[in-house]
Amino acid sequence: MQKLIDTLKSFGIEIPEDKQADVKKALSEHYKNAKEVAKTLSKVEGERDSWKERAETAEETLKGFDGIDPANIQTELAGWKKKAEDAEKEFNAKIYERDFDDALKTALENVNFSSPAAKRSVTADIKSAGLKLKDGKILGLNDLLEQMKQDEPDTFVDESQQQAQQQQARFATTRIGHQQTPGTMTKKDIEAIKDPSERQAAIAQNIQLFQ
Repeated sequence: MQKLIDTLKSFGIEIPEDKQADVKKALSEHYKNAKEVAKTLSKVEGERDSWKERAETAEETLKGFDGIDPANIQTELAGWKKKAEDAEKEFNAKIYERDFDDALKTALENVNFSSPAAKRSVTADIKSAGLKLKDGKILGLNDLLEQMKQDEPDTFVDESQQQAQQQQARFATTRIGHQQTPGTMTKKDIEAIKDPSERQAAIAQNIQLFQ
């Protein structure tokens, strides 16, 4: 503002010193120097260009919707959302099925089946029973297996029966090695056997001696 006062003075208009402060204040409220004007103008032009760019972008976006019914857009969006939800459900179901199969395979490793076909049948029945998997364990599986053993005993191997058969086979093999075969032993021979398992097997093979 001092420069403006000096310019006025060069034109013969001199401002008394005691009034210069008031004049500077008044001029600063109503007038801007060239630098300030340029700065303000640049800011305004920047804001104008920004809004212009936004308007052009909005216009291009709106052109993409020419001829499209807003209702159809909503329907299409809902359709894609449904597809995404279905895909996620399908993925989770496959992961659950895989984990269930792994847990079932591990649980059945110690179960003796009468045949591979029997095992496949039991596996299918368990899968269709609606049991749930939690923390890697199939809830209610042991109870279901026990019920199956009662309802379908031929599907499973009777462990006690299997053990007795194994003992009989071992006893027969041992006696054959000593030139004796089932039916040639006496009651006294059987009672003299020290091994309890072999003695039980011998009794089973020569049950007529104890009747």
